Amino acid sequence: MSTDLFDLTGKIALVTGASRGIGEAAARLLAQQGAHVIISSRKQESCEEVAASIRDEDGRATAYACHIGDPEQIEAIFEHIRQVHGRLDILVNNAAANPYYGHITDTDMAAFTKTVEVNIRGYFFMSANACKLMKESGGGAIVNVSSVDGIRPGDKRGIYSITKSAIIQMTKAFALECGPDNIRVNALLPGLTETKFAGALTENEEVLNAWLKQMPLRRYAQPDEMAGAILFLASPASGFATGSILPVDGGYLI
Repeated sequence: MSTDLFDLTGKIALVTGASRGIGEAAARLLAQQGAHVIISSRKQESCEEVAASIRDEDGRATAYACHIGDPEQIEAIFEHIRQVHGRLDILVNNAAANPYYGHITDTDMAAFTKTVEVNIRGYFFMSANACKLMKESGGGAIVNVSSVDGIRPGDKRGIYSITKSAIIQMTKAFALECGPDNIRVNALLPGLTETKFAGALTENEEVLNAWLKQMPLRRYAQPDEMAGAILFLASPASGFATGSILPVDGGYLI
């Protein structure tokens, strides 16, 4: 057995939502461990900026824009991966949508549809395509970035919480059916993390203080603290883990 259980040398990894925040931190760490990382998000320019900075640090990275709310773009990125790399070893489903913050009964159809299309349909078909490609090369690992809101619904984040709960069940369903193909599927449940995505929470002093009172560590996380957990779930270090749900939340769910 390798003494470096986090070594990803020779692996091909796709990280969505990788132009900033948790996705960017995860992509950088996977590249540092030897993976060739495909940086994906909605805009090619922002993806290329991250990929270029990884290459500047002697890492291996390329950029390919993909909006996972668009089924045609999902098909396109997997066709690209098949043609250019011929395999996929790691998928980090991290891109997400949360367009609405307010009372659940005031959720409009546009916000509902966008959140479901990205967080459920997008994760599902990214995973389905990844599993088909991973099966051809003997297996792989998928890490779904869910949320503590998937366990304990967030106030004024109703539809978002519902979709994040669905991701937890989706993780278990793919783990169950794809395990015989040596494909592991696990989920990370981040707690409050300092990202642009969470700005509505971290930049509102009243809301932030309410969160911190519920967290034994009394602080929010940095993206790098989520990246380490993603590396664990994507690497041989977690080789016997599948269908696992890993909260990294400063104790919020206690």
